[in-house]
Amino acid sequence: MSDNSLRLVWVYPDLLSTYGDQGNALVVERRANQRGVPVERHDVRSDQPVPTSGDIYLIGGGEDRPQRLAAERLRRDGNLSRAVANGAIVFSVCAGYQILGHEFINDLGQREPGLGLLDVTSTRGEGERCVGDVLADIDEPLGLPQLTGFENHQGVTHLGPTARPFARVRLGKGNGTGDGTEGAYNDTVFGTYMHGPVLARNPQIADMLLRLALDVNALPQVDDRWYEALRNERIAAATQPA
Repeated sequence: MSDNSLRLVWVYPDLLSTYGDQGNALVVERRANQRGVPVERHDVRSDQPVPTSGDIYLIGGGEDRPQRLAAERLRRDGNLSRAVANGAIVFSVCAGYQILGHEFINDLGQREPGLGLLDVTSTRGEGERCVGDVLADIDEPLGLPQLTGFENHQGVTHLGPTARPFARVRLGKGNGTGDGTEGAYNDTVFGTYMHGPVLARNPQIADMLLRLALDVNALPQVDDRWYEALRNERIAAATQPA
């Protein structure tokens, strides 16, 4: 990082920002500032080049046509892939998660190439949409508490051999494959189907992204009472009998 500032890039908010996903950028920025880390935030629209100098890139969910447009423009731009090659961290949600894979099914019913930053391939499920609260255990090596979020997708995402599942579901569908996996990650690239926004429900994930970007093993503690109240409320709501 230059000038001791964390460079945070929100990718294509005009195309990919459903279900409050832009709140993820607010959470990362807030939690960095609470530790005395200044943030240089860039909201990059789809008619602008993606900077290659970012430390953390965030991508949200979107409808089918905006997803296709976003994938086309990110492929043509190429800078997100260059940033990852330079060690940048990427955290993506739903449509953004699918775009980071090898391919997904677009709004025209065709296979749409992704960026290949995650070893995953997405298809469209034939059954009911995956909708509702999700509780899942995050992959143990990441050392994070239980994942809570909200899913709303028709996609089914299959993991290749170099992708690890981000979590394994206790409640909900996750990747929709029936194997209990939710999301995927590989090195510094992360994908999940969780909205919520997911980083407001799971601030420890935001802290993980900050640790990776700052290259530190731990961060100073901050007051998490508001976040914990939200987490507890959503977990309790999800586990109550119907």
